[in-house]
Amino acid sequence: MITDTFDGYLRRLGVIDPGAPSIEGLFALQRAHLERVSYDNVEIQLGRPPGMDPEGAARRVADGLGGYCYHLNGAFALLLETLGYDVTRHSGGVYGDAASREVNGEHLALTVRVDGEAYWVDVGLGDGPYEPLPLREGTYEQGGFRYAMRPLEPLEGEGPGWSLLSSDMHMPRMNFRAAAAATADFRAKHTWLSTSEDSPFVRTLALFRRDARGVDVLRGRVLRRIDAAEVTTERELGTAEEFHEVLSTVFRRPGDDLTPADRAALWERVDRAHTGWLASRTRTD
Repeated sequence: MITDTFDGYLRRLGVIDPGAPSIEGLFALQRAHLERVSYDNVEIQLGRPPGMDPEGAARRVADGLGGYCYHLNGAFALLLETLGYDVTRHSGGVYGDAASREVNGEHLALTVRVDGEAYWVDVGLGDGPYEPLPLREGTYEQGGFRYAMRPLEPLEGEGPGWSLLSSDMHMPRMNFRAAAAATADFRAKHTWLSTSEDSPFVRTLALFRRDARGVDVLRGRVLRRIDAAEVTTERELGTAEEFHEVLSTVFRRPGDDLTPADRAALWERVDRAHTGWLASRTRTD
């Protein structure tokens, strides 16, 4: 029986009848999730990071909010299990070094077995693949974006796993261990990522929304649209009104959870960080 939370979750995804578990159903659910639920760290920027328990994350999605990998993949895993899918959680990590073999636990990865096949499934990378990828070595193209799935050669003392490689993502490598992980395995990392002054989630506002044609990205006050033809448009948001309109329209985050004071504080923080970033660029030019 699907609870009210999952009814609301499916309405958010625009899915009326998910049907029995199937490859087609899994692909449709991931596409809908990426299009309608933004990857964002808005609440972290406001100093009130949400918890990462999957039930709470699912309620957040049903209520129109987003989050980062622990929230999005955690909620999606619970939804898929509720619908009858066979889901496994894995410890992963995302890296700017395309040769990295590390797995630091700063990413929650998912695999799903359906109709006798295993798939890597992810709605928490921000600019990752639009559809699941087969969990086997190969190269894949989705609407002009290119990806490679490779077995991960483990570091000493670590178990085997998999790597997703793509120069079309903002971080070109995601590694994850093949062994199953539990929600509790990520709690310490979540605390650091959501509260430490050294965390990129604390330092910089970031939102992503993926669709079939490309990715919308907001970092601070800079809004970018990247499409599969490698055409990028970019503009700087100049006012608080424009900023909050972009959150609501482009990223489908209506902001019903934000008070007027929250909206003002968020814009002030983003504007201050943007000014500091511009100053640092001037000093290095």
